[in-house]
Amino acid sequence: MIRSILLGYDGSASADQAYRFAVDLARRYGAELHVLAVARPPEFGDEVETEAAIEHSRRHYDRVLSAVKARLAGEAIPARVALAVGHPAEQLVRHAEQHGIDHIVVGHRGHTLFERWLIGSVARQVIAYAPCAVTVVRGNAA
Repeated sequence: MIRSILLGYDGSASADQAYRFAVDLARRYGAELHVLAVARPPEFGDEVETEAAIEHSRRHYDRVLSAVKARLAGEAIPARVALAVGHPAEQLVRHAEQHGIDHIVVGHRGHTLFERWLIGSVARQVIAYAPCAVTVVRGNAA
C-alpha cells in the first residue's frame, strides 16, 4: 500500500513530467505527496562564495516551489512542500527515511555517457540507497 510519495523536484521539464506522474499516483492511492527541492551547494574546489551561491539557489527554489504550491492547491490530495540544502540524492533518501515515505518519484535527466560515468545520476543514486520503491519518469526524447 502506498500512503506517502516523495517527489524530487527541480523545476526542469523532466521534473514536471515526474510531478504529473506523482500527482496521479497520489490520487489513485489516496496518498500524501511530499515535494522536495534541493538547493545544491557549489562543488568542492569551485571558486565561488559558498553562502552566496546557496542563498541564490534557495531564492530560485523558493520561486519554483511557490509555483508548485499553486499547482497543488488545485489538486485533491494532501501535500507538503519542502526545501533542503545538500546533494539531491542524499537529501531525497534522508527525507524518505525521516518521513516514512513508501515511494519516491524522480525525473530522468539526460546526461552524456561521460557525465553519467563521472558523476553518476541523482536517479541512479536514489535507486541505490532509497529505503523504498523508486520510479524514474523518463520523458519523451527531445
